[in-house]
Amino acid sequence: MADVKQILGDLNKDSFVALMKKVIGESKYVQNNPPDLIPEEDRIVKHVLDILNPFSNKNGGPLIINHIAYTPNRGNLIVEYPGTDPKKVVSFVGMHMDVVPANPDQWAFDPFSLSVDGDKLKGRGTTDCLGHVALVTELMKSLAETKIKLKSTVIAIFIASEENASIQGIGVDALDKDGWFDNLKQGPLFWIDTADKQPCIGTGGVIPWKLEVFGKGFHSGLPNKAINALELGMEALKEIQTRFYRDFPPHPKEQVYKFEAPSTMKPTQWFYPGGGNNQIPGECTISGDVSVSDVLKKLQEYVDDLNANIEQLDTRGPVSKYVLPDENIRGSMSISFDEAYSGVACDLNSLGYKVLSKATEEVVGYVEPYSITGSLPLIRDLQDRGYDVQTTGYGIMDTYHADNEYCLLFDMSQGYQVFASIIAQLEDY
Repeated sequence: MADVKQILGDLNKDSFVALMKKVIGESKYVQNNPPDLIPEEDRIVKHVLDILNPFSNKNGGPLIINHIAYTPNRGNLIVEYPGTDPKKVVSFVGMHMDVVPANPDQWAFDPFSLSVDGDKLKGRGTTDCLGHVALVTELMKSLAETKIKLKSTVIAIFIASEENASIQGIGVDALDKDGWFDNLKQGPLFWIDTADKQPCIGTGGVIPWKLEVFGKGFHSGLPNKAINALELGMEALKEIQTRFYRDFPPHPKEQVYKFEAPSTMKPTQWFYPGGGNNQIPGECTISGDVSVSDVLKKLQEYVDDLNANIEQLDTRGPVSKYVLPDENIRGSMSISFDEAYSGVACDLNSLGYKVLSKATEEVVGYVEPYSITGSLPLIRDLQDRGYDVQTTGYGIMDTYHADNEYCLLFDMSQGYQVFASIIAQLEDY
């Protein structure tokens, strides 16, 4: 085991930072927010191929490289370093090549170019997830450069998009259907898309919801003739959330899996038709998500009860109301749900968790696994199909999807060492 780690050595920091400059420089073009922002992940693929192609089997090297695209400009990249035992595989998956949008006006530095500030590497995608793309690229390059003899085949899968990949048919779902994941069941699969250098052992389920609220619009100078949809929406949502937290208290296993937050039901977006400040809106829509899989029936019951007893909701001031008897108009609401994403509890007794935990303790100095109520739906699908899925990552959770995103070069270097330790340990199994 020591020989493997010694041969792979440490992360080549100069090479890593140079690649980071290139991929972060593309982050503007891989922002993902359809229909306005459609990422072109092949921009990232190009830079990865520039590093790895010289070591491909087509050029006399050991790497087997496949660029798989189901949609123009949105390719996936599968890189394989063959081992000697066809029944032994370790895979690093989940390094997606798209990023969440960034508004430069809200950042203290340019989000679309890499800024190096001592140990800090700053820019959109440094933590999620272009930093991991560069890190695993460096790992595969080291394997190819050293030509180390391994029993296990090491496979890296850089995916076009983690978000809604099954719907778009461009990433993991499409690759899996075409058989590219078949061999990965022969060993642990490490999903590299979280943060803070520790095993992430659980994620929450997520159900997107939409609450449509209907009142009556009118001039703001005559609020007594209106049913203010904004006020109705605020009061209704407050009551729905109160009932939710009463009916869905923290689960005892949240402590076992060290979730940072319990199941929640919260708004994330608010829409209304627009108009002047002197117009009371007659309708609005509140959208959000809820992190409990069996909650749909209850939420519908809450809404049905509120519609039947709309007069009982708190109002806002002496003329605020949700019923206009003279006009036979009642405020109302409806709730709908989008596709649910299931959470996952990683197998803490599996080989994958055993080697990840040992590698983390060895390199970082301690192991403190945690869970999040954010969703990684694709890993649950893989686990249900028999894969030993474990998740980890080496960015900074506090900057995940945030303005002024950054990672630490030291943390990424430790990530490389963890990967080397995982590969080394698996040689003994």
